Amino acid sequence: MKFTLSWLKEHLDTDAGLDEICTRLTEIGLEVEDVDDKAAFKPFVIARVVSAEKHPQADRLKVLMVDTGSGAPVQVVCGAPNARAGLVGAFAAPGTYVPGIDVTLAVGNIRGVESHGMMCSEKELQISESHDGIIDLPDDAPVGQSYAAYAHLDDPLIEINLTPNRPDCTSIHGIARDLAASGLGTLKTRPAPSFAVEGETPVKLTLDLDDPKLCPGFALRLVRGVRNGPSPRWMQQRLIAIGLRPINALVDVTNYMTFDQGRPIHVFDAAKINGNLTVRRAAEGEMVLALDQREYKLSPNNVVIADENGIESIGGIMGGEHSGCDENTVDVLIESALWDPMNIAKSGRALGIITDARYRFERGADPDYMVPGLERTTELVLELCGGTAARAEVVGYKGYEPKIVDFPYSEVKRLTGLDVSNEESNTILTRLGFTVSGSGERVSVAVPSWRPDVDGKADLVEEVMRIHGVDNIKPAPLESHAAVNAKILTTLQIRSRLAKRALAARGMLEAVTWSFIPEDQAKLFGGGSPALKLANPIAAEMSDMRPSLLPGLLSAAQRNADKGYGDVALFEVSGTYENDRPDGQRRVAGGIRRGTASLAGAGRAWSNAAKGGGKPVDVFDAKADALAVIEACGLPMGNIQIEQGGPEWYHPGRSGTIKIGPKVVLGCFGEFHPLTLESLDVSGALCGFEVYVDAMPEAKRKATRTKPALELSPFQLVRRDFAFVVDKTVEAGAIVKAATGADRKLVTGVNVFDIFEGASVGDGKKSVAIEVQIQPVERTLTDEDFEALTQKIVASVAKFTGGVLRS
Repeated sequence: MKFTLSWLKEHLDTDAGLDEICTRLTEIGLEVEDVDDKAAFKPFVIARVVSAEKHPQADRLKVLMVDTGSGAPVQVVCGAPNARAGLVGAFAAPGTYVPGIDVTLAVGNIRGVESHGMMCSEKELQISESHDGIIDLPDDAPVGQSYAAYAHLDDPLIEINLTPNRPDCTSIHGIARDLAASGLGTLKTRPAPSFAVEGETPVKLTLDLDDPKLCPGFALRLVRGVRNGPSPRWMQQRLIAIGLRPINALVDVTNYMTFDQGRPIHVFDAAKINGNLTVRRAAEGEMVLALDQREYKLSPNNVVIADENGIESIGGIMGGEHSGCDENTVDVLIESALWDPMNIAKSGRALGIITDARYRFERGADPDYMVPGLERTTELVLELCGGTAARAEVVGYKGYEPKIVDFPYSEVKRLTGLDVSNEESNTILTRLGFTVSGSGERVSVAVPSWRPDVDGKADLVEEVMRIHGVDNIKPAPLESHAAVNAKILTTLQIRSRLAKRALAARGMLEAVTWSFIPEDQAKLFGGGSPALKLANPIAAEMSDMRPSLLPGLLSAAQRNADKGYGDVALFEVSGTYENDRPDGQRRVAGGIRRGTASLAGAGRAWSNAAKGGGKPVDVFDAKADALAVIEACGLPMGNIQIEQGGPEWYHPGRSGTIKIGPKVVLGCFGEFHPLTLESLDVSGALCGFEVYVDAMPEAKRKATRTKPALELSPFQLVRRDFAFVVDKTVEAGAIVKAATGADRKLVTGVNVFDIFEGASVGDGKKSVAIEVQIQPVERTLTDEDFEALTQKIVASVAKFTGGVLRS
């Protein structure tokens, strides 16, 4: 929301300066986002052309001698057709930045003649689009004085960041009301509009709606005999300052009312309206050419204003091109209506239209200002364009019924900790427009029509708090407890943080992707159920809640690759959705690696081979990432089981499923199925994983937090290697598990270090070599002890896998 300081002071009687006003705005919750003090216009001065001679080398140029009021005249080369001796205009010296052309001036040489500055046009100073000639001021304009001050271009511009619950502050009058309530000046009130009325408005209006809430009120007035020329300079300057382009007086008045009073208004050229008007739902597929020159296809969800020829306006969002007002408009219909905020928001989003009217109606325009807004607009039209006003036609509006809130004054202290007297609370609410009735510790408060966001007593406490001053809340330490505090974070929160740290330590970068994905991607990864389809998606391609983190990460990796960054490793720890129930939301740690972005490092093989990098990522990179997450979360790795194969979006022969116990699935990993990558339009060497953090079982609660004494064996650790020949279908993990179980007291670790396949081991066979770590505990083992343990290991592997020692 933008406005100038002078515009604000038309509504607020105050001596406060720019800095004080900006500080107060932020203090009362209207955060100032930007301030333009118009310092860029300060270098421009009023100057008089002393002489104007023809340029010796160019027919269309003139050599001017310009009196800037600060010494001897300066020479300026100018090509403006109206440049002449005696002209008074705006001069920019060398070194001045000219905003309209985005140029900083320097001493120039134009066709052999030096030019020491520039006489400016209105376009170059962003006053208007006119650049047919330089600015021509009255002869009595003070030479040497600031042009910005003379032309009122030094009016500071303030921009505030409004929260969606403050529709009352989408108007400059509403902002002034808040400042006045805070004690920074007095709110100015204008006298009620007064003008003569002749006759009835001949165009009648009908509300043809199945739901009256779609249009709770509609006011219409005909003004005959208007002259629709340019709006006055003061109005144009204000509209330009806030980023709007002046069009003509009628259109500019509607824009002015939108920002000045927060009341969107629309005007129709009455000559282009055929018959009476009807507010109705659009027919399926009905088309309208809007004022932005675009054609929109409507549906019954959109409310329109139509005459006998068809649609003339999309209600509350944008008017139609056919009935727009131009310089030929003589009779004008002025519309001031009320619209359902939810319908406006949905229609605007579905059609992709963002307008100042939509911005206000979807937040909730003041219903009680519908008719006064029409009156004020009519007064401005008569003042600027002339004409004769007919009597207004008002349909549907039944008046505003204020909400009554029961308000105990003690709530202020309870919810904020502020000591605010009952009298001050009463005064603050009254200044903000609330009506307080009753006495004692509980009162009844009537909510004004411009505050649809206030529903209960907590909202009233918020109003008292922000006007009294949030800065008055004194910081206080949390109460100290005698006992040691229990843990603050939940186990799931702790494990989510640990997972992030583990993956970041492995060289992966955290990404944040959308929770919404296209339907075809959702179905590809096991989702796409109707229960997870969004009722009102922010975009057509974001229609479903994601069943997996992988589609978003894969798309992000491809976007990086398209920009030349093909070796990326991304992870995310966030939510996925299996159904629309609370227990259907999972906490998942997922990640992908692309190209050569392995733990050993990305890069070409010849530049990174010494470190083990430079090779395309594969299933084992994804497996290592997944196991790193599980280990970081504190699960006992000895109980982890890995089964071959995973969900259908992984490669069937290059994927795995991680379990703890026979039933609890902790996650999946692998390289992606070629059809999955093709469906996502993704290419390259890719692997990924997902670990279900919420599926990890809670650690057993220990009787004490005291760590046990560290026990180290005084005996030497012994390592023995074994090579077993097994069927190709036997998993290496099964051999590791069997060897570990041979003697859990002595065998402390088993690692696979080689797998061999070839004719020497037989068809359909493979050799798996393992290293077994043996840690004596009670005594040094003898040769007989080692032989007995060896037999146990061989027997266990043979029993569970059918493997035999390789000879």
